[in-house]
Amino acid sequence: MLAKQLVKAGNEYRTLRSRIPLGVIRSKAEYDRAVAVLDTIIDEIGEDEAHPLADLAEALSVFVEAYDKAHYPTPEPSPREMLRFLMEQNDLNQSDLPELGSQGVVSEILSGKRSLNVKQISRLAKRFSVSPGVFMETGN
Repeated sequence: MLAKQLVKAGNEYRTLRSRIPLGVIRSKAEYDRAVAVLDTIIDEIGEDEAHPLADLAEALSVFVEAYDKAHYPTPEPSPREMLRFLMEQNDLNQSDLPELGSQGVVSEILSGKRSLNVKQISRLAKRFSVSPGVFMETGN
């Protein structure tokens, strides 16, 4: 009985997949089609999470996101870029970071002449409530 249900489900899935690219995206053409279908669904459902197509949109977005991550990776910001971003977001200047040392030390860190040490990383992570990993060099 289960085998018959699986065969039927497989056939129904292939029919669905011929209409909507619901599955692993393997090519740019499939990706473009999936994005177009997802955009159409989102235009239809708007912000209505209870809409009958909301689950389909969510499932399709998982496959689109997986393709995006595999083919259009977003580079991680450097510790210096992250520090600069957090300073901007918190309206801070170099003299507002005594946990790093003098304003000259902060300037050297931001210019790339000096790297953050373990103690500075720990202090920054605590101050900005972020993982210490965002301030660690990855070695890429």
